[in-house]
Amino acid sequence: MDDIVKAALKKWPNVPACYDWLALDARGNWFMRDDRIQAQGRFPEVKGSRIEHDKLLEFIGRNYGADEQGAWFFQNGPQRVYVALEAAPWIWRIAGGEAATTAAVQDTDAGPAITSHTGVPAAYRSGWLDEFGRLFLATDQGLGIVHTLDMEAASAAIEAGVWSIEEAPFASLPERFGYVLAPAKAG
Repeated sequence: MDDIVKAALKKWPNVPACYDWLALDARGNWFMRDDRIQAQGRFPEVKGSRIEHDKLLEFIGRNYGADEQGAWFFQNGPQRVYVALEAAPWIWRIAGGEAATTAAVQDTDAGPAITSHTGVPAAYRSGWLDEFGRLFLATDQGLGIVHTLDMEAASAAIEAGVWSIEEAPFASLPERFGYVLAPAKAG
């Protein structure tokens, strides 16, 4: 967390949390969802305005975390902005992307490098395939979905026997891995 955010939390400790205004899709894109967008429907059916400003994306990434209940948020100064998730709290990018080959994966015991949409490195623990054919990886950072552009690299790791996968219905993953898709205000 940025020092400026920590200072704001000390200065203004009781700022109410914000819900439904920020969302993360399964490709690692952040979306702002103002009142007008929220009135049109829930995320991900109605996404909102995609955030494209590099410095803002970096700031969100540095101040992204989860609470004790598994609800993910962006700490925006003194205000906690809860994030609606399309699939998982992390979107994994796999080293090698489309250029990865089975032979290249076999050269390493750990498989290809895994990095989150926020730039956090992660270590593979297990893999899960849902009923929609989406690949999720459980890592030392938590559960995330593999970015669609990196499925070839992930497939190479699976085919090489470096990563193993099991099947699981998508609806079971949030509870199994302790995260909330749509945080809601208590009460």
